[in-house]
Amino acid sequence: MRRFSQRNSLVTLSDINITPLLDLAFVLLIIFIITTPLLTQSIELKLPRGGKPDKPLIKSDIRTVEISSTGYYKFESRQMALPQIVSQLVRESRANPNLVLYIRMDKDSRYELFAALLDICQKNSIKLSFRTDPTPNR
Repeated sequence: MRRFSQRNSLVTLSDINITPLLDLAFVLLIIFIITTPLLTQSIELKLPRGGKPDKPLIKSDIRTVEISSTGYYKFESRQMALPQIVSQLVRESRANPNLVLYIRMDKDSRYELFAALLDICQKNSIKLSFRTDPTPNR
């Protein structure tokens, strides 16, 4: 009878199998490609036409308020009441003088909602940028 030694039964693997790692990387890439467009728009709005394309700004200086056609506000993709939005904007604008507020509003929204936000921003010297769909070049 032949005896097996302990030394021969242990085999070291010198190669690393990277196939599962590549599968994971491709799945994450696909997930990020699908979810990225959803992060920029939280409400489906029909913006009015007009205006020119923007000059580039630093993303940390931009805050976004959206006004829906059904009458509610969203600040940075979170539904909030106007007093909450104002208190946060005033706090942030004092800390960052380069802060710009993007206002996205559905073309069928009530003007009173926009006017209330505009009035408060003007009283607190917050810079505004009204978002529209740029006019197509002809």
